[in-house]
Amino acid sequence: MATRFVYKAIEEAPFVRKVPVEFEWFGGFSLVQKRRCIASLHRAYGAGSPGDRVLEISSKSPDGLGVALSAFNLSLELGGRVVPVECAFQGSKVFEGGGPYTDLLEASPRDAKRDDRLLESGRLVAFELAGERYPLEPKDAFYNFVWISALRQHGDLAEAVSAYDAFTDIELNPQRSINCQAIAAALYVSLVRSDRLQEALRGFGSFMKVAYGERL
Repeated sequence: MATRFVYKAIEEAPFVRKVPVEFEWFGGFSLVQKRRCIASLHRAYGAGSPGDRVLEISSKSPDGLGVALSAFNLSLELGGRVVPVECAFQGSKVFEGGGPYTDLLEASPRDAKRDDRLLESGRLVAFELAGERYPLEPKDAFYNFVWISALRQHGDLAEAVSAYDAFTDIELNPQRSINCQAIAAALYVSLVRSDRLQEALRGFGSFMKVAYGERL
């Protein structure tokens, strides 16, 4: 057995509810085993929330929409060039000893995430993207802002994801990672349903105020 979170969209602050779910885990790294875990997690969640539509967002998702929304696949237009969200995120990190490493914007998402400089440049101090500086706190604010901004550039994906109520990411280990595409998706749906999305995306300051106002 294992425990993972399902991230449910709610229409009031803090907009995302983390629901811990215990489910049967299937060991192994193959796509088949990952999808068995996803199905098991969704069944266990559905037993307590039978009316919710749940979407796995990762490269392992059995749903094409979930694969397309992975940070490895979802793209962001930046000044005339298109980059995967993962590359935009990794290529924005500013460390005590270097960065941002903007060449990562041109790398593959996997190479960008595994670049040695991200581990060898000291303490993370900020994010910088397209000439604008972003703070580290709240810890997932910059990632969520980038992911949601990217989604808004893809109307078909944005419309499709809005039909779902809760989201998972089987690849996420909540003990080691903070940023999560499933959380970003739940936040996006919540902002849409509460009619706060347009206000939130006027700029990063507005995003912080709307999405994180209670926690600032």
